[in-house]
Amino acid sequence: MLPRSSHFTGPHCGPAGNREQFMDAKGIIKSLPWWVKWVAIPLIAVVVFGGLIASVVGFLIGLLFKLLIFAALVGGLIYVVRHFTSASSSSRRDDW
Repeated sequence: MLPRSSHFTGPHCGPAGNREQFMDAKGIIKSLPWWVKWVAIPLIAVVVFGGLIASVVGFLIGLLFKLLIFAALVGGLIYVVRHFTSASSSSRRDDW
């Protein structure tokens, strides 16, 4: 039988001291100056995840462009079909 470890105890699967450590981390972030929280940390996030952010934004813009092209092509198809079906139905009336 394996010995029971204190690593897997508590509601968050960690030792009981983790809750205090987590609250201390919040306190550390609260104690930072405003420019660190609102300028430096987001700037670091953009530098680290910039490629990922750019690829996601590029994908979304490309998807939006493709949806607009699709809508324009379907609209054009509907216009052409209605135009030719109305022209062919008016020529049938002349035949009678």
